[in-house]
Amino acid sequence: MKNKQVPNKKRHIILSLLFLGWCLSYLDRMAMNVGIVEIAKDFNLSPSVMGVVLSSFFAGYALMQLPGGWLADKFGSRKVIVISIVLWSLFTVFTGMAWSLMSMIIIRFMFGLGEGGYPAASSKAIADVFPKKERTSAQTIMMSSNSLGGVIAPLIATPLLVWIGWQNLFFAIGILGLFVAALLWYYLSPQNMQVELVEEETVQKASFKDVLKIPTSWQLAIMWFGVSTVIWGLISWMPPYLVDVRGLDLMSMGMLTSIPALAGAVGVIVGGQLIKSLLMGKEKYLAIISFIIMIGSLYLLFNAPSVTLVIIYQSICMLFHGPIVAIIFSLPHKLFSKNVIGSTFGMINLGGMIGAFLAPMVMGYLIEVFDGIYASAFLYIIACAVLGIIAAAGLKPNRPASGGRKQEAQNLETI
Repeated sequence: MKNKQVPNKKRHIILSLLFLGWCLSYLDRMAMNVGIVEIAKDFNLSPSVMGVVLSSFFAGYALMQLPGGWLADKFGSRKVIVISIVLWSLFTVFTGMAWSLMSMIIIRFMFGLGEGGYPAASSKAIADVFPKKERTSAQTIMMSSNSLGGVIAPLIATPLLVWIGWQNLFFAIGILGLFVAALLWYYLSPQNMQVELVEEETVQKASFKDVLKIPTSWQLAIMWFGVSTVIWGLISWMPPYLVDVRGLDLMSMGMLTSIPALAGAVGVIVGGQLIKSLLMGKEKYLAIISFIIMIGSLYLLFNAPSVTLVIIYQSICMLFHGPIVAIIFSLPHKLFSKNVIGSTFGMINLGGMIGAFLAPMVMGYLIEVFDGIYASAFLYIIACAVLGIIAAAGLKPNRPASGGRKQEAQNLETI
């Protein structure tokens, strides 16, 4: 039997399209976070109700993480990826048709369900297309799309919001999504899936129940909860904060919010390189230091005397969230067998999306209860970041298995 591998050119095209899919999903979410200022005016929303609208997406998104991972392992990444993009694109269009608060909440919930299968399925596609030694780099590049999407999204969404209104903004993004889905269906064909000999792909057969018994999977999920709470708390509430508290107009706000996102993209890529080389096996310490710097910058952010310092401190926070993201999404490729990769990422992402679901809603409630004072909301996300430090302190990551089945079995037992 001959080892069959996807040609480098096609692998890179597939990675680029998966990256584009993540950017698109981020654009869809950011369109709501940028548009919520205008949507709140049209629907006369209070801060707590704004939080419910923003969180409704994450409710559906979180619920779909485990089923999405299981479906990717069961039916393959291609089907789940394409169906996810088609569904979330349709509900992006429907968002522009919302006629009431309740319709908006229901549509955003369904949008979350549609998009919820993509994270685990895209990670599964990395395992399907790339040989094991290249998966950490590919995964890190793909996950940097989250932050890079945060750079691009405000630059696209904010001008469109001002020029064509929030309804037409969602129509345009939804149509773009259907085009991306068609491209991924074409390139993720069966002949482009990676097939390796058992000798090279030493698979320790494991069930999802085995993954649930391993402390590392829970620790990564809790770390992702802490990071997601911080990131989506900031993404959800920095636009209203900059407009209502700091006095910026919509266009200025949109342009400035892309700066921290760029710092986040740099952080993910640099973090991925560090854990591949200098800090391999020391992921725990990198994660703890990064969390501590994030917390310090958050405290400085809401006490900053100027908008310039607000953006600087937010950029520092985003820069150091990057290494944590790289750790969370690269370790599973080293430590878990390919046949449960989709389910593993589904579980980890569930932890993160619970944080993302709670953050906008809890922060909105705290802002309303404390009469528009944002300090209480920032203290909430700081507390969740502390929880991430506790989880990171228990990590015992191993180096990549190199001793065949026996070594990989030991990884499953000891991590």
